[in-house]
Amino acid sequence: MTTDLDRNTVEEAYARWAPIYDVVFGAVFEPGRKAAMKVAESIGGRILEFGVGTGFALPAYRRTNRLVGVDISEPMLQKARERVARERLTHVEGLCLMDGAHMGFADASFDVVIAQFVITVVPHPEETLDEMARVLRPGGEIILVNHLGAEDGPRASFERWFARRARKLGWRPEFQFARLRDWALRNDTVDMPIKRDVALGMYTMVRFRKRTEAEITAAEEPVALAG
Repeated sequence: MTTDLDRNTVEEAYARWAPIYDVVFGAVFEPGRKAAMKVAESIGGRILEFGVGTGFALPAYRRTNRLVGVDISEPMLQKARERVARERLTHVEGLCLMDGAHMGFADASFDVVIAQFVITVVPHPEETLDEMARVLRPGGEIILVNHLGAEDGPRASFERWFARRARKLGWRPEFQFARLRDWALRNDTVDMPIKRDVALGMYTMVRFRKRTEAEITAAEEPVALAG
């Protein structure tokens, strides 16, 4: 039995990762990032880069988008700020230090929320997803890309064994798609998630569309019986 990550563990882990994150993970995560960003840009508008980290992905966005980045790690955000200044990324509106489970944005502030290799490592995934849905406009999308844990077989057994050891690295390797599906059922403001493998099956992209008020009302209305 494993436990969720706590905020101190995550902050300490990513303070250690900050100086070397781009070198270690830049190329490894690039195919998954490109796939998620392509979908995000097909929607466009005001985009929340959740878990922006060092800002590695920011220069790749078209300048027609407006970007806001948030992260829980100040050392990672400092790298992002330096990147924005160095590369003159004028499409970045701001970079904010925030706990994902308690974001300081108004309801319906964004057209897209994108989280790349993040949702499995935040301290409180379900509360964080609730916040993502809150700040997303109706009709907008939450787009996640991640390695997700296997549901059974040898890999699932290894991930459960490795989970406790991985905590110090800020990882949760046993996190499964079922946890995202169950959240959607409880939240009730988003459609059931759509998932597909990307980067030759290395990663999984998961998309949630936020329902409009009319769709939510229609779903709550009792179905009339024929006859």
